[in-house]
Amino acid sequence: MPTEMGIWRIDGHQPHRLRPSAMPLESQLEDFLAKDPSLLGDRLLVVGRQVRTPYNKFIDLLAIDAEGTLHVLELKRDKTPREVVAQVLDYGSWVSTLERDEIIDLASHHLREPFEPVFDRTFGGPVPDEFTNDIQLTVVASSLDPSSERIVTYLRDFGVPINAVFFSFVEDDGRQYLARSWFATEDPSEATPAGGSRRTKQAKWNGQDWYVNFGEGDSRVWEDGRKYGFISAGGGEWYSRTLRNLPVDARVNVYLPQKGYVAVGTTLRDAARVDQAEVLHDGRWQLLTELPTEGSYRHEGIDDGTDRAEYVVPVEWEVAVPAHQAYREPGLFASQHSACKLRQDFTLKKLAEHFDLDRTN
Repeated sequence: MPTEMGIWRIDGHQPHRLRPSAMPLESQLEDFLAKDPSLLGDRLLVVGRQVRTPYNKFIDLLAIDAEGTLHVLELKRDKTPREVVAQVLDYGSWVSTLERDEIIDLASHHLREPFEPVFDRTFGGPVPDEFTNDIQLTVVASSLDPSSERIVTYLRDFGVPINAVFFSFVEDDGRQYLARSWFATEDPSEATPAGGSRRTKQAKWNGQDWYVNFGEGDSRVWEDGRKYGFISAGGGEWYSRTLRNLPVDARVNVYLPQKGYVAVGTTLRDAARVDQAEVLHDGRWQLLTELPTEGSYRHEGIDDGTDRAEYVVPVEWEVAVPAHQAYREPGLFASQHSACKLRQDFTLKKLAEHFDLDRTN
C-alpha cells in the first residue's frame, strides 16, 4: 500500500485536516506534468507528449533525466488495472529499442528547438555521450486498486523498473493544492532491470573527431599551444593517460575549461614527455623545451618516481584563436577528461559553423 499523504491547515492552535476533492483530477494531470515534470520529485525534461508508437498507440508523456534515462509516464484514467500495466510495459519495450539519434530527433521535434541546449538549460550540463538503456515506467493515478498494486509489486520483485505515483487534489479557502505519494517507498530509480548489467545507448563516433581539455594554469598556457602547435596534459597518470591514447591524424577539438572551444587541428605525432617532445614550428621540428614559453610544463612531485610528467602532442591547427575568443554556448559537449572521442553531432555541427570548417571528411 502507498504511504498516505495527509494535509492539515492550522487554525490558531487547532489543526484542521483537508480532505481530497472528488474532482476528476486525472484529466488535468497530463497538463500539469507536461508543464512541470518535477512534480514527480526528480528533475525531468519532457521530450514527447502523446508519442505515437509503431503499433498506433500513444505514450502519454516521455521524459528524460540528467543521466540519459528515459521515463515513460502513463496516466491510468479509466483503464483497468491490467490495461494500464500492460500498456506501460508495452511502451517501455518499444522505447528501449530507440537509438540515441532517434531520441534526440523525437525530443527536438517536441521541443521545437534543438534538444542539446534545452537539456543544458534544464540540467546544467551537456547531453551525455551515452543514454542508458534502462527505462523507468511510471503509472500516474489519483488512486490504485488492490489488483494493480499486486501487479506492480510482483513486477518490481522481478526487477522490472515500474512504480506508481498518486496525486491528490485538495481545495481550501479558494486555493488548490496537489499532494503526491509513491506506491513504493524506495527511490524508483534504484530498481535494477532483470539481468543485472546496465546497458547504454552510445552516440555513434565518426572515427576522427576527439575532444581535448586544455587546462590552463602556471604549468600550462593555451597561448603556447596556439603559437607552437601542441596540446598537453600532465600532473598525474589520470590526466595524461587519455591524451597519450590519441592516435596520429586524429582531429582534435580543443576546449578551455570555463571558457569554451578555441581550436581544431590534426595530431602529427604520438604523445611524448615534455623533455623529449618536439613541435613543428617555423617549418621545422624543434624541442619544445628550447622554445620560449609562458608555461613551465613541470609539476610538483615530478621526481618522486610517479608518472606526473607533462605529455605533449604536436598539432597542425586548422583554426586556433586566443582564449578571449573562445566559443561557448549551451548544449556543447564538455568533459573533465583530457581527451575523449567526440561523438556529439550537435557540437561538431556548431563548431563547424562557428569556425567555418569543412566537416565533409
